[in-house]
Amino acid sequence: PSLSKQHRPHHRASLSRSLASYLLREHRLLFVLLGFLLASSFFLLYPALAPHPISLSSSAYAATTTSAIRNPRVFSFSTANASPRRLPVGVRKKPLRVVVTGGAGFVGSHLVDKVLARGDSVIVVDNFFTGRKENVAHHLANPRFELIRHDVVEPILLEVDQIYHLACPASPVHYKFNPIKTIKTNVMGTLNMLGLAKRVGARFLLTSTSEVYGDPLEHPQKESYWGHVNPIGVRSCYDEGKRTAETLTMDYHRGAGVEVRIARIFNTYGPRMCLDDGRVVSNFVAQTLRKQPMTVYGDGKQTRSFQYVSDLVDGLITLMENKYTGPFNLGNPGEFTMLELAQVVKETIDPSARVEFKPNTADDPHMRKPDISKAKSLLNWEPKVSLKQGLPRMVSDFQKRILDEK
Repeated sequence: PSLSKQHRPHHRASLSRSLASYLLREHRLLFVLLGFLLASSFFLLYPALAPHPISLSSSAYAATTTSAIRNPRVFSFSTANASPRRLPVGVRKKPLRVVVTGGAGFVGSHLVDKVLARGDSVIVVDNFFTGRKENVAHHLANPRFELIRHDVVEPILLEVDQIYHLACPASPVHYKFNPIKTIKTNVMGTLNMLGLAKRVGARFLLTSTSEVYGDPLEHPQKESYWGHVNPIGVRSCYDEGKRTAETLTMDYHRGAGVEVRIARIFNTYGPRMCLDDGRVVSNFVAQTLRKQPMTVYGDGKQTRSFQYVSDLVDGLITLMENKYTGPFNLGNPGEFTMLELAQVVKETIDPSARVEFKPNTADDPHMRKPDISKAKSLLNWEPKVSLKQGLPRMVSDFQKRILDEK
């Protein structure tokens, strides 16, 4: 039943007294005031946390919204005149979880160094066929680093944000040693990593190769060139394997909506290369340091382009963080014949070094030079380290390891 009119004022006064008694009991009012003071201080000290108003056209808004939905990482806007946002402790950008397959190898280990240095977490997946634990041993005490011995031909379940897929023997000596294993790694390994990317919504980067161009009839090679490849030759396990890996990557992108990137890597050199992997730079350097003649196959007039490993790693990370699918040529357009390379090695290590000629190998490309205009214009990337700058750094690493062998 409702209260009579004469009892209503008395009832309100009673409620007020009860509320006051409740707040004063056990210092509750003090805690309420303290909480209000703390909340006010937080918003006064961090006014930049409020989002800045941004004007977008309808098409730009739609494109931006789509990118934000597809990218699980923190997505923020910026304007030309906006001041940088200050974030308090606890509101920092969450570190990414990055998988690097083949991360104990030559290129992979340098990529791991760079990703860890920027504050992200890294899981290296490697079967150590060509990779070496020594390449990543300096990270074993890092809580953001994990090393898993695993062959990508078999599936693996992980929760990650990005996948750099480098796993595959890349030198002729290694990929010809077991050609069936090489093409299985290119096909099944890529299929498994793309399946993982689809399952967890990760961005996927495939490291393809300039070998997809084969013995090119176009010079220099652009990404639009389809190549000139022998599908049944001794190198086809690698050449056609990488071409198939690119096909799978684009099919997952078009058919399953996986966010992918494709890099076509040209000849790369630097510290941590295998001493006897059959690639020309490592061959020449190791042979000269061991006082052996440098082996030149054919007449030595075939050409190659050589990029230093730090330039490649910068290119891979730039591609992964950009919006373009690719493929992109990543290489140094400086072109050398094998005899010119031998001369640079002699000048760097030993002017008395000799050259020994042997018959050329099957399906060896006569010319190889990247056209990197696409990477320069869209990624704002180009190599910075010349051969004469980078080669001494590689020589220092090889000298130490050859001495350790003795």
